Amino acid sequence: MTNPAESLVALLDLEQIEVNIFRGRSPQESLQRVFGGQVAGQALVAAGRTTEGDRPVHSLHAYFLRPGRPGVPIVYQVERVRDGRSFTTRRVTAVQQGRTIFNLTASFHQPEQGSFEHQLPPARKVPDPDSLPTVTDEVREHLGELPEQLERMARRQPFDIRYVDRLRWSTEEIQGADPRSAVWMRAVGPLGDDPLVHTCALTYASDMTLLDAVRIPVEPLWGPRGFDMASLDHAMWFHRPFRADEWFLYDQESPIATGGRGLARGRIYDIEGRLLVSVVQEGLFRAL
Repeated sequence: MTNPAESLVALLDLEQIEVNIFRGRSPQESLQRVFGGQVAGQALVAAGRTTEGDRPVHSLHAYFLRPGRPGVPIVYQVERVRDGRSFTTRRVTAVQQGRTIFNLTASFHQPEQGSFEHQLPPARKVPDPDSLPTVTDEVREHLGELPEQLERMARRQPFDIRYVDRLRWSTEEIQGADPRSAVWMRAVGPLGDDPLVHTCALTYASDMTLLDAVRIPVEPLWGPRGFDMASLDHAMWFHRPFRADEWFLYDQESPIATGGRGLARGRIYDIEGRLLVSVVQEGLFRAL
């Protein structure tokens, strides 16, 4: 069986069908919609493929406009907005079956030596990832064995995910819980040495657990869901180089949820506590 990390790299390897047009695979999944991190990661690949490759992305801003259909290819159309002396800007439109499902604007910056540098320390100390169980092990411990659908998903999961706080399974466990969550993550295998692949892989991962912080005070993360949840928009700022196949801490919090929408923000650190990426996302929440 193909290693899930290799499958992720293949998923991000778009087919170029014209100068500024790329086509991405969309695996046939049991999910109702295409995973948003996949679309964001593929769109960023398309944007990066139209640059010279010497300017890493420093920010992206995206909107999820319509749910994508699993199993149907997605076409990414790139507009070359700007090629300046220090910055390059690209706008990407993702189209599926003639309908726009996603928009992304990405900015790339020629690396510079800054005249000053600072960083706030991480908000809290957390256990090392090797001391924590994988999310699959936690679920298996609680259920005894994984249902067949979860077992298939676990085998295909391209990231090792370890929650800093043990998973909550009952309403009693969430009483008084703050809207915060943190996970250690890394790809389950090597991703190669292309920096763009690592950036797009982390972009993929950034959509996996971020809205957990919104749900934590309301319902257990595992078990029957009381809300339908969908990402509305997504923004990322990339501060330092990194590898997505090495451990990174995704520290997440939700400052507000109101009017059917919840805002979540995350900070991604390496294992030494250096801030790598900042993330903000808004999600739609509707009672089932």
